Amino acid sequence: MPAPDQIPVAVSIVVPVRNEADNIAPLIAEIAAALDGRWAYEIVYVNDGSTDATGERLSAVMARRPNLRQLRHAVSSGQSAAVRSGVRAARGAIVATLDGDGQNNPAFLPDLIAAVESGNGRVGLAAGQRVGRKDTGFKKLQSRIANAVRGIILRDGTRDTGCGLKAFPREVFLAMPYFDGLHRFLPALVRREGLAIAYVDVVDRPRHSGVSNYGFFDRLWIGIMDLAGVWWLIRRKKPTPVVTEVVAEVPGVTGVPGVTEVK
Repeated sequence: MPAPDQIPVAVSIVVPVRNEADNIAPLIAEIAAALDGRWAYEIVYVNDGSTDATGERLSAVMARRPNLRQLRHAVSSGQSAAVRSGVRAARGAIVATLDGDGQNNPAFLPDLIAAVESGNGRVGLAAGQRVGRKDTGFKKLQSRIANAVRGIILRDGTRDTGCGLKAFPREVFLAMPYFDGLHRFLPALVRREGLAIAYVDVVDRPRHSGVSNYGFFDRLWIGIMDLAGVWWLIRRKKPTPVVTEVVAEVPGVTGVPGVTEVK
């Protein structure tokens, strides 16, 4: 049998986690149930400096699932950093993400991945849009306010950027300017590049166990500052030039110099 890193991979599932030990095995089983037999895929967990048994639980599952990988941050660096680490390490041309707490149902991953595939290069992001959210009233209120303010300022046409269920071409994500909170501004930045967004309604559900590890105040100050920064980036965007290379004519060969378009 070839080594796991030699098996071709079409899709990489990236899952950022911090202190989610009890949610590891159930979520991986659900991801496998959703994707087995549909794509050649890998699951990349990014252990964001967990201090519980998250690492040990992942290692135990890795022993029986060769397509499961674990990256570890020495110290917690935040959800955006974890997502970026996973995408950079991913081997699939398409990357899908979901939160590691079990609230995002992996059953919706195939719809998101298919939306990117069917876009034939025109879709830069397939974004999950939550319905029937199971969060507390306060968390839903803060998200509603944040989404409204973001929509007014950035005009990204997206009602819910906080859903962890997303899919995108790996190269599109890595071409984005990186900053803490990037994953919450992907729709605006994808539109900035002239790419389309596909939306998929997803059903939210309660987390399997534990409590949220990326809280309100982790996002509040970052969100305020980055909203201004993304607004500036969008307005400073210049049209991407069409570049062609003129090839010199070879002596003794008839014809005109060739022109090759560089994409």
